[in-house]
Amino acid sequence: MNPFDEYVSTLQSAHMEVEFFKFQKAFHTHSRIIILGNGGSNSVASHISQDYMKFHEKFLEYYVEKESLVIIMSSGGESPNMLNCLNWCEKENTDYGVLTGFKSDNTIRTVAKNALWNYHIDSDSYGVVECVHQIFLHGVV
Repeated sequence: MNPFDEYVSTLQSAHMEVEFFKFQKAFHTHSRIIILGNGGSNSVASHISQDYMKFHEKFLEYYVEKESLVIIMSSGGESPNMLNCLNWCEKENTDYGVLTGFKSDNTIRTVAKNALWNYHIDSDSYGVVECVHQIFLHGVV
């Protein structure tokens, strides 16, 4: 069986309705949700955690402390979620830095007045921008 057919077949036989209903009820009755995963599941957990944080800004309200540094990344520099986070950092006087790509005059890069750094990658390729951002961030490890 080819991988695509395996995905379709698995989804057709998943029958997740009962467990999904339980999850949905639990989701709406808890004020804080922590998602854990290992390996590739960690990437899924991280992605979904961010989506659950009501446009990312809520994440900052929960976790930013006095000495926090927020790193705002947006390949195209036009993400409304990341712009909300930038505005929150500005309003709360929270230290932040910016990593963007695509147009040099993108919205996030332009609006970031108090960024500790404002690094721009001159590329229109998501893959190139994301990889260079990762190299930039990994450089301090």
